[in-house]
Amino acid sequence: MASDNALDIAQLSPERQQALQQYTDVTGQEITDAIPLLERSQWNVQIAIAKFFDGEGPDLVAEAQAAQNEVPRVAGRHETLQETVWSDIAQQAGLHRANRTPPAPRVVPARPVTYQAPSLISLLLSPFRVVLRVFASLFRPIIYILSFIPQSLRPNALATSLRKSRRSLLPKETAGRFRREFEELYGAHDLTFFDGGHAQALDTAKKDLKFLLTILISPEHDDTDSFIKDTLLDPEVVAFINDPANNIIVWGGNVLDPEAYQVSMEYMCTKFPFSCLVCLTPKEGSTRMGIVKRIAGPVSPSVFIAGIRGAIEKYAPDLDSVRAERAAQDMTRNLRSEQDSAYERSLAIDRERARQKREAAAAAAEAERRAREEAEAAERKEKLRQQWRRWRATTIAPEPDVSVKDAVRLALNMSQSSGRGRVTRRFAPDASLEDVYAFVECYDLLYPENEEERGDVEETAGKPDDYEHKYAFRIASVMPREVFEPTVSVTIAQKMGRGGNLIMEDLVDEEDEE
Repeated sequence: MASDNALDIAQLSPERQQALQQYTDVTGQEITDAIPLLERSQWNVQIAIAKFFDGEGPDLVAEAQAAQNEVPRVAGRHETLQETVWSDIAQQAGLHRANRTPPAPRVVPARPVTYQAPSLISLLLSPFRVVLRVFASLFRPIIYILSFIPQSLRPNALATSLRKSRRSLLPKETAGRFRREFEELYGAHDLTFFDGGHAQALDTAKKDLKFLLTILISPEHDDTDSFIKDTLLDPEVVAFINDPANNIIVWGGNVLDPEAYQVSMEYMCTKFPFSCLVCLTPKEGSTRMGIVKRIAGPVSPSVFIAGIRGAIEKYAPDLDSVRAERAAQDMTRNLRSEQDSAYERSLAIDRERARQKREAAAAAAEAERRAREEAEAAERKEKLRQQWRRWRATTIAPEPDVSVKDAVRLALNMSQSSGRGRVTRRFAPDASLEDVYAFVECYDLLYPENEEERGDVEETAGKPDDYEHKYAFRIASVMPREVFEPTVSVTIAQKMGRGGNLIMEDLVDEEDEE
């Protein structure tokens, strides 16, 4: 037996290469370790797989050959401490591996690929295609008649032709076709098959922490009808499967479909009808899906329910713990999300408050700047006004002498704000109304009450540039009432004659009034 671990695969026969491929697809073991195990198993794939998962026992054939080739001798066995420790570890690893559930592979059917031969080759092969169709049409009735022969009595060629796969469809369409055919053959039922492929059903069971019940049937098998009618569609079985407390997802497939056939190969189905229960096995791996129960062949409803119930009772606590862990993680995630949201809201409120403070500070600064500018403008305006008053006071003509016969005598009642009372003065007959306004405006400068005001009057000042003086009062006559505007084109004599009584009224600015 035996060979080097670096044995070239090309040196193996085609049968052994196929066996090696099947073994590595199931176990995933390295080729260098797989070849010696297959050699020790006489290249029997089933025995090698059993040795891989259940542990390899003593090789009776090798022991018998060694007993024949070696001379028996008595020798004491001296075991070191290191050998004892490694022996215990190896024994525990073998027991742990033997207790592991078989893996449940995720089967993804390959997309159908249509190959179209070149037109020249199709043209050359067209005569052969016509002949083949003629022979097929001749032998199709014979094959149909022979299909009623029991499977055990069918010829191999006939069985192979009847097992030919149907047209490949997408997983969802394949599932729909299976449900339609199932209802056509066995009538209406209460079972709810998963609407999708086996890979999607496996992913759903893993995500939702449920059990996946996979049912594979073969129309060629004689026990299929009895299993479905008497066991699968039994009211107790249907009620057990549909019970929400059991968390079961049902996926069914016909092995004549490529996807179901691939599932049967991956799950090492050896007998139909075939049922298996798959779930997440967290003790063997956080994401590992394992086959926790196999039911091959026809069984009674009680046996079917007992097998499924036993597996559920064994692995449901593990799923409950994972479900509780996920719930705790979701709660923690939601709590963290709520905290983050509350923090974001608080941060947004603080940002809004800071923005309002900045805007309020900016508005206050702007109001202060505007007030300062207005005060400075008012101060400049007042300076220009005082400069204009000092200049205008120097340009007012003096009061005419008593000897001037045509002088106009006016009695002015000053406003209360001025505090001057009644003032009487004579004006030249050619003096304008604006001169009267200027006299009233500059009265305190013309007749100062103290030395400070007298100094302001004596200070010479020129006419300010770019300044237009506006009087803050108006002058009107009493009887009849008439308001006189400060114009230079109208003289006092034209309006008042030789004299008259006038009153001074302060004007209220609209802004001050508001």
